[in-house]
Amino acid sequence: MEGLLLRSIEENIPLEMIYLSGDQQISQRKLLVKEVNDEYIRAYCLLRKQVRTFRKENILSIMPNPHSNKRFLH
Repeated sequence: MEGLLLRSIEENIPLEMIYLSGDQQISQRKLLVKEVNDEYIRAYCLLRKQVRTFRKENILSIMPNPHSNKRFLH
């Protein structure tokens, strides 16, 4: 997962994530990763149209966005 997150930062590749929120709600997000540390990632969420912070331990699945082969400039 770490390599995919770093590649998203370096190449502005959008990722698709399935995430479990703190209140146990599952959501699917498309995002552009901006920063990674040991516990969190900060990413521009294409759904909410703002930078959000996500706990790594709550990421259920993450992969390159299969519907997009273009890069973003956010």
